[in-house]
Amino acid sequence: MSASPSPIVSTTCGKIQGQWQNQDQIAVFKGIPFARPPLGELRWSPPVPAEKWEGIRPATKFAPFAWQRGTDIHKFIDNLVNGQGWGFWRTFFIKSLLKVVPMPRQSEDCLYLNVRTPAPGPQAKLPVMVWIHGGDHQDGSAAEPFYDSNALPQREVVTVSINYRLGLMGYLAHPELTATSEQGVSGNYGTLDQIAALQWVQENIAAFGGDPANV
Repeated sequence: MSASPSPIVSTTCGKIQGQWQNQDQIAVFKGIPFARPPLGELRWSPPVPAEKWEGIRPATKFAPFAWQRGTDIHKFIDNLVNGQGWGFWRTFFIKSLLKVVPMPRQSEDCLYLNVRTPAPGPQAKLPVMVWIHGGDHQDGSAAEPFYDSNALPQREVVTVSINYRLGLMGYLAHPELTATSEQGVSGNYGTLDQIAALQWVQENIAAFGGDPANV
């Protein structure tokens, strides 16, 4: 880890710089690429590892979330809140509060993850929890306010939240795609994104203070 006021970690692709939260107790890294943008020839294909970069990459803002059926992710959040069984006024208050929270934009370029750690550096070897958001494989994002929490890092757990392709971009199966696939299958690209993110965790989480053998 660097002596910089902001936490800096070296990954297999290059260095990233996050920011401290909770009075410098939790280091937060947002928008870390774990695969190349699934655009052009990489659309409807298995994820390809991210390219390396020079210098220090800022990791202080959430990356775009996956293209999805709705134009407003707050609709998904509304449905999530409605399912909690809270009373009218509590539900109304929480919905109103969440609707003013700024959200990243949608994009096909969405294969990014976020890391929260109380102890960046390879010596800590803390347990790791990877959060894969729900949403019927059609909605959701790792940047949703419900998932933006330091509760586990405050208990000495490194947390990772990931984006993955959704809906048509993540799960389309079609004979023409199958015919051009090296694997001879199509569909489940979103699931392959999740696997790629878990592989990234195995290769990089030690630098954030996590134990790759305890994920």
